Amino acid sequence: MALAVAAMLPLALPALGQAVPFIVEGDGIPAPLAAGPPDPEQGRRILLDRQVGTCLLCHSGPFPEERFQGTVGPDLAGVGSRLTPAQIRLRVVDSRRLVPETIMPAYHVAAGRNRVARPWRDRPILDAGQVEDVVAFLATLRDAP
Repeated sequence: MALAVAAMLPLALPALGQAVPFIVEGDGIPAPLAAGPPDPEQGRRILLDRQVGTCLLCHSGPFPEERFQGTVGPDLAGVGSRLTPAQIRLRVVDSRRLVPETIMPAYHVAAGRNRVARPWRDRPILDAGQVEDVVAFLATLRDAP
């Protein structure tokens, strides 16, 4: 049985630490969680990776190369026109602050998550730098003028 369980787990989990403290102002988190410039291309890779970001399980977007995009969450096309980086950041970090009954995971909060696989207990899904990379990428998704 141990072999079957091990086969279902990711081969290598990223070395994630504790969630970084953040301050919510209104409907966003205005201050970046990580120092240094974010990498929007890395954010795109995280978003599209079904083992890391898992975003496309629920969301669709302008990713024609990706099959089987989700329909449960809002379409990500144009999200950078609809939301500020602060608003995007809060939704990635912990969307339960805005919609308590949401099924979207809190990507940068460890406490209060239910039914979390053992490797992910007591640690965030994305570290602070990964959150900023995803926010930077999503902010680039703007509606055409």
